[in-house]
Amino acid sequence: MKNKIKTRKSALKRFKLTKNGKVLHRSQMLRHLRSKKNKSHIRQLKRMKLVKGKNRIKIMKMLGKA
Repeated sequence: MKNKIKTRKSALKRFKLTKNGKVLHRSQMLRHLRSKKNKSHIRQLKRMKLVKGKNRIKIMKMLGKA
């Protein structure tokens, strides 16, 4: 009998997995010092970004989906 893979709760809080298997993460540079940033830039940073490459595979393993 195989052991169950536990999901890492820290990864679960930080990443979102889409129906098609894409991994999304929140943008950085949005916490403080926002007054000097453009409003359009802030709007752009609010969108979720796609995780690419080897990191995507590592995160999928952390979430217990690979």
